Amino acid sequence: MKENVLDVLMYLFETYVDTDEDPEPDQNELRGELASAGFGDAEIDRALDWLECLSEDQQDLVFNAQTARGTRVYNSLEQERLDVSCRGYISYLEQIGILSPDQREILVDRLLALDAPDIDVEQIKWVVLMVLFSQPGQELAYARMEDLVFEENTGAVH
Repeated sequence: MKENVLDVLMYLFETYVDTDEDPEPDQNELRGELASAGFGDAEIDRALDWLECLSEDQQDLVFNAQTARGTRVYNSLEQERLDVSCRGYISYLEQIGILSPDQREILVDRLLALDAPDIDVEQIKWVVLMVLFSQPGQELAYARMEDLVFEENTGAVH
C-alpha cells in the first residue's frame, strides 16, 4: 500500500489529538506504532520531520508587517503546487478569521513541505487543523475549522 506523508500525519493526528495520553509520545514508540499500522520507514521519517519543523518554523519564520488590506501574492512554485482552488480556499479561511496572515504563511510552508504531487482542499483542511492545534490560544479557530473538515455538505466556497 502506497502511503504518503499526509496519510501518516493524519493517522497521528486522529490517534493522538483527543486522547488523554502524553501529547508527545516517545519517537521510538511512535515509529513502532506507525510501522505496525503499515506505514513505511521513509514516510514515517518524513512525517516526524514535518512535525518537528512545524513547531520550529513557528518560532523561526520572520514575516513582513501585515496589513488588513494586504494581498498575498504567490510565487511561481507556490502557484504550481497550490492551484487556484487551493489558494482561494486559503484566502477564504483568512477572510472568515480562521487563519491569521502569519498562520497562512505557516500553512503554505507546511503544505509545500509535504512534497505531495497534488495538493487539494481536503488536504489543506487537515493541515490547517494541525497548524491551529500546534498553537496555544487557537481553540475557537480550531473548533471552527474542525466543523469545516467534518461537515457533510462540502458545497462550493463563495
